[in-house]
Amino acid sequence: CPDVSYDVTIKIEHLLKHADMVPVLRGTGCLFITSAVEAIDDLVLDHLLKGHTRRDFIDVAALCRAAGVTLVPTFVPFTPWTTLEGYVELLDLLEALDLVEQVAPIQLAIRLLVTSGSPLLDLPDVREVVDGFDPASLTWPWRHRDGRVDALQTAVMQLVGGESGLPRAEVFGAISVL
Repeated sequence: CPDVSYDVTIKIEHLLKHADMVPVLRGTGCLFITSAVEAIDDLVLDHLLKGHTRRDFIDVAALCRAAGVTLVPTFVPFTPWTTLEGYVELLDLLEALDLVEQVAPIQLAIRLLVTSGSPLLDLPDVREVVDGFDPASLTWPWRHRDGRVDALQTAVMQLVGGESGLPRAEVFGAISVL
């Protein structure tokens, strides 16, 4: 079915392990690959047990570009370990990798959910920032140690929620201003 296109979701670590298959995906009609990058900070990636590094993400972006397949990374940029500088680094890296158009603006506003029974609750720095368990949402709400990070997340969420219909690059620019 040469006229049929498709998309796939593949982990960064698997894309690297099977890099030779990325051109095969493109050759069989794959138009884009979604991958849960989540963060570009190796400490955060380690806490989230992602199985890849910042460098791995950069390498996969280059691999997909060379193969002619669009990489669509997803993120959870607001975590207990997020810093304002780290958030700016994320925006700068997305620009440097020419991925702004591939990242849905909501991906730049997502806050980590700590669910009931999450292994993240075993981490002392997570236990220090969670509030009581919320049975309605089945999560452990948390507050960042730096209130400016929470304020930025709220502002980005309000921005992306109110900017529907604008081109991604314009929304990204507005987020960068924040």
